[in-house]
Amino acid sequence: MPRNLRLASVNVNGIRAASRNGMSAWLDTADVDILTLQEVRGEAVHLAAALPGWHVVGDEALAKGRAGVAIAAREPLDIWRVELGEDTLDSKGRWIEADIDVDGTRVTVVSAYVFTGEDGTEKQVAKYAFLDAMEARMAHLGELAVITGDLNVGHRELDIRNWKGNVKKAGFLPRERAYFDRFTGAAGEDVACVDGSSGTGLGWVDVGRRWAGDVDGPYTWWSNRGKAFDTDTGWRIDYHLATPALAERVTDYRVVRAPSWDTRWSDHAPVIADYAF
Repeated sequence: MPRNLRLASVNVNGIRAASRNGMSAWLDTADVDILTLQEVRGEAVHLAAALPGWHVVGDEALAKGRAGVAIAAREPLDIWRVELGEDTLDSKGRWIEADIDVDGTRVTVVSAYVFTGEDGTEKQVAKYAFLDAMEARMAHLGELAVITGDLNVGHRELDIRNWKGNVKKAGFLPRERAYFDRFTGAAGEDVACVDGSSGTGLGWVDVGRRWAGDVDGPYTWWSNRGKAFDTDTGWRIDYHLATPALAERVTDYRVVRAPSWDTRWSDHAPVIADYAF
């Protein structure tokens, strides 16, 4: 691996469609070393066709055409895992982690696709169960680790353009946001969460928010309804959550927003960070 590790994450909204509509051309110029994908909606053969020359590990959803996560690298991925939580947890096609060797240093990279959820339904129960398991797993990922992907929660009001209209909807519910209060709270300290609860901070860093500062967005997903993309009425729900030691190595971060609605190859934008080694 190179001394500067370029890590990109994107919800492709279907690997076959993304490949047809411009993902391959983008990859040809993006100079990416590690690519994490969510909502693959395909099988290993489709990933291989879309990413020729890459080494790919993935986990398919049980239902064909749904979910699916993968990690692609320029060099072989020898150590990878898909276990998350108890056997009863519904995490198939939603979590995969791999250990990457960067000049003799081990970095753990995760591709995660959290449930969308729906308040007051079993879908939301499954989402909270997944977030519980994710929170428990974070403590065991090592000193240099990053969780990338579509986490389907806007943490702060800055993360959703129309946040006032979404305070009672999945993706911006106080209980969901409280997880991120704990994820990014000072390690080992008591954290007051937005839903009125308290918990112990894990100390992880939201790379995108640290890099951008307290500004609106930059958004990573836009609804296909209306003129959401044209008016930049988006959500920032795609993340690089890094351990403090890895976050200190970030030299650049950006959201690759398409120049126009009709040039998009997914309803999500790629999120890229460079890590120096």
